Amino acid sequence: MKKHLAAYLVVLLTIVGFLVVADGVSAKVVKARRWRPAAEAVDKASQQPKAYLVMEATTGKVLEEQNMHEKRAPASMTKLMVAYIVLDRIAKGENHLTDMVRTSAVASHMGGSRVYLKEGEEFSLEDMMKALMIASANDAAYAIGEFISGTREDFVDLMNEKAKALGMNDTEFHSPHGLPPDKGQKEDLTSCFDMAILARELLKYPKVIEWSSTKTADFRNGTFILNNHNKLLSRMPEVDGLKTGYYRETGYNVTVTAKRGDLRFIEVVMGSATWKARDEFAVEKLKRFFAEFTAVNVAKKGEPVGEEVYLSDGKYRKIKGVAAADVSIPVLRDRKKDIKRVVNLPRAVKGEVKEGQKLGEIVFQLDNEVVGKVDVVSPQYVPKANFFTRMVRKTGLNL
Repeated sequence: MKKHLAAYLVVLLTIVGFLVVADGVSAKVVKARRWRPAAEAVDKASQQPKAYLVMEATTGKVLEEQNMHEKRAPASMTKLMVAYIVLDRIAKGENHLTDMVRTSAVASHMGGSRVYLKEGEEFSLEDMMKALMIASANDAAYAIGEFISGTREDFVDLMNEKAKALGMNDTEFHSPHGLPPDKGQKEDLTSCFDMAILARELLKYPKVIEWSSTKTADFRNGTFILNNHNKLLSRMPEVDGLKTGYYRETGYNVTVTAKRGDLRFIEVVMGSATWKARDEFAVEKLKRFFAEFTAVNVAKKGEPVGEEVYLSDGKYRKIKGVAAADVSIPVLRDRKKDIKRVVNLPRAVKGEVKEGQKLGEIVFQLDNEVVGKVDVVSPQYVPKANFFTRMVRKTGLNL
């Protein structure tokens, strides 16, 4: 009997021990599950960029931002200022895309992304710009700077001069390429806000979109292939530019623009931990704003506007002005009916009236803020009436 009792006690203690151990394991599992979301939250927070901005390109209005004036190294996004200087000079006739750019010894020894330019090698300015904007070639950036200004130092001075003129108050350039500074050199610095200002100015030149939307291109008679570093071009069909930038100390950056219909956004992301986190963040923001906004067509080129304007001296007594251009206003979808249209026209105009001459303007407002304007112009040429007709009109007769 005693033997059986002892056996029962051994079995009972074994079962109790097993339950205690199992309960401990279960508690550990529950505890692990309880803390997992917090760990995921910490990981997600680490994937957020240090600074970002989303801007509506037409109005320049900042729609969302974090630390948009924080000064950070742009890395290769520095090359956007090189592109702006070149395109501005071409527009003014100071340079041409067919100009030949010669490679100096210093330019040929640039590190990082490059197209392996050799000392004395020459390419057209357009080929160099393709190397700069598609492949982010540092040797091409340096060669272009020397071509424009003679020396690297003078070109950097020009970059800072242009930045100041554009109102890029958070920016100071020290190189034409954005590489990490050598010992004794200073780092290029800018902000999300300043890069958005620069991008908005660049969008005035269609050539920049042609270059920055190109995924691959031939260089050096097809013996070298230029590959675009901006993977967003393949990830989101609306994306058509502009420039990525990276080195270890500053993280992954991008100045990106995307267009859908009449809507265009500019987004700048700086200081991401990985290129994947940067691109996912950029896509998420762009998709959200495309979903939330719409472009409202508020004026059509050539449509009659407002009351007729009297012509004091014209061959005809009055004329009805027309809108000078099409106008689309980006606005939140639930606010598209809130845009107010104000027509400003004079009662009368003296002298002859030329075709396309400005008579007045239409101002579009949302919450008492001006969100767009368009000129009201004459649709035709109206010569002055002859002297006799004008004299008779002064008597009060309607001729």
